Amino acid sequence: MPKILIVDDEPHIRLLLEQTLEDFEDKGVEIITAGNGREALEIIKKETPDIVFLDVMMPEMNGYDVCNAVKNELNLTNIYIIMLTAKGQEYDKKKGEESGADIYMTKPFNPDVIITKTASILNMEL
Repeated sequence: MPKILIVDDEPHIRLLLEQTLEDFEDKGVEIITAGNGREALEIIKKETPDIVFLDVMMPEMNGYDVCNAVKNELNLTNIYIIMLTAKGQEYDKKKGEESGADIYMTKPFNPDVIITKTASILNMEL
């Protein structure tokens, strides 16, 4: 069963993403959420999600560190990481790429882009 992990310290952002992706649940995709980077890393190690929507600015462990741990330390390169952040400067995007992010998107995000990208990554149609 494909899995999507949504990581954001803002509960309303997590809920918005869950609602955006809820049609994937009808296709058998499990949606998991985490409220901080440390919790996310534990879930990633245990559940190995296919896609992680990852906020950058979070308590305990930021998104760059989580991404770096997943891609470069744990070598879980098959996990697709989409960083979603309010930090849209070129420096921030470069830092995201260096940490191993597959895509770097700025908030506010377009729900249609999230759905299209997710469908493409999971090779599904909605």
